[in-house]
Amino acid sequence: MFRLLPILLLVLYGFAMWHFSTWQLKRQLNGNSRRLRDSKLEPYLDRLAAALEVSEIPVHVYQIEPVNGLAAPDGRVFITEGFMRKYRNREVSAEELTSVIAHELGHVALGHSRRRMIDFSGQNALRAVLMTVLGRFIPFIGPWIANLITAALAARLSQRDEFEADEFASALMIKAGFGTAPQVSLFRKLDALTKNAGQTTPAWLLTHPKTEKRIAAIEANQLRWSRAER
Repeated sequence: MFRLLPILLLVLYGFAMWHFSTWQLKRQLNGNSRRLRDSKLEPYLDRLAAALEVSEIPVHVYQIEPVNGLAAPDGRVFITEGFMRKYRNREVSAEELTSVIAHELGHVALGHSRRRMIDFSGQNALRAVLMTVLGRFIPFIGPWIANLITAALAARLSQRDEFEADEFASALMIKAGFGTAPQVSLFRKLDALTKNAGQTTPAWLLTHPKTEKRIAAIEANQLRWSRAER
């Protein structure tokens, strides 16, 4: 029992840190965002809402420059100002921006925020165990290896969530009458969009699957669904 106490404390610490970071993010979002109001986008959001059988889909604009979308832990969906600027400059179409919103709705609907909280806590405990064990057998570099392993695990879990949110977005976009073409075309643009925005090494690319794999998964899902309908 006493041997498990340090691990239990680390899990509890992970939960506490997650809730603190969630509270901090909520403050940042509340203080630095606005409700999206765009007459040209409203019909597209209305079609998503109709497909989900809800009255509306509130979307907020997070006033930061990186090109990204965000599903907040409290269920709100955000598009960054950098993404909106690309849309206003016609570098991104309304359909493509709608596919981003559909993707973030997938994170909300699939409960990824709660799952990541559990994953984060488990990763803290795993890191501590690995650092203790590897530190005994491989001094000096043991902790480094432990951090590398847990970082790789975190990236893999994050990529799993991204594939799931992509699949949700594909199904929603098809039901709303857009199809998956906007998703695919946006993914083909993303590398150039982030580089032009000054994001030479965007953090979200490190935890997201490679563009080619995401496109391949979207096309495979669409083919599988079309066959099932025959």
